[in-house]
Amino acid sequence: MLAYRHAFHAGNHADVLKHIVLMRVLRYLNQKDKPYRLVDTHAGAGGYSLEGQYAQKKNEYVEGIGRLWEKEKSGEELPEAVADYLAAVRQFNPDGKLTQYPGSPAFAQMLLRPQDQLRLFELHNTDHRILASYVGDAKGVQVFNADGFDGLKGQLPPPSRRGAVLMDPSYEGHHDYGRVIASLREALLRFAEGVYMVWYPQVTKLEAAQLPRRLEALAPKGFLHVRLTVQPLDSQGFGLAGSGMFILNPPYTLHDEMAALLPWLVEALGQYDGANYLIEQRAA
Repeated sequence: MLAYRHAFHAGNHADVLKHIVLMRVLRYLNQKDKPYRLVDTHAGAGGYSLEGQYAQKKNEYVEGIGRLWEKEKSGEELPEAVADYLAAVRQFNPDGKLTQYPGSPAFAQMLLRPQDQLRLFELHNTDHRILASYVGDAKGVQVFNADGFDGLKGQLPPPSRRGAVLMDPSYEGHHDYGRVIASLREALLRFAEGVYMVWYPQVTKLEAAQLPRRLEALAPKGFLHVRLTVQPLDSQGFGLAGSGMFILNPPYTLHDEMAALLPWLVEALGQYDGANYLIEQRAA
């Protein structure tokens, strides 16, 4: 959606889950020297001010990164994956105050090595300009002011035959759900061995409820599905109760990492007694 600005939601509980998963996948890929390509189909602006008017409108980051930031400041012992994630957020806030939040491209740039490639798609003109300015002329990075669903097929397969894709559209309308499936189906035909990370919102839309099962049907080589539910819907049944990450061809280490981490995240980010998590896996 061209009207969508992620700055309103930067650093919320959904970003916490998405970016921790992204970091674990990239850490795994970094274990081999062979280069890989990461494609971010909906890259956003690259980074966000938590003191700006958008983030301040709903203060969603307070119940997301804000909670984890305070836990670290209190000296609480953190799970390794959370400590790693917070170290990246601190790197984005060198003065020690939580005023900026890195988007997915920023997390990626912190982890990718000189031999790796980053391909970023952003259709919103303003966010694209901010993103292009942020990444500049960084080696191995290309930024496209284009539709990431359409652009993905031109990036696959990577020359090294190693790669990952992050797909997290706004889902503000109904069309994104179908486009996720269509885009992934074509991507898997081109690059069946890639790691595909799909974020989705936990909202009261039939398409959102059906998406994990539709993604399952695309995953003959295995999948990992994790979901974090942290807050109740409002009195009319609206709101973002939580979010999920569906990973096709996940690293073999990811299930155990997330199984250990999700109960801690429920405790850390849960805003009501019904907060919970889900983890499902089908091995290759």
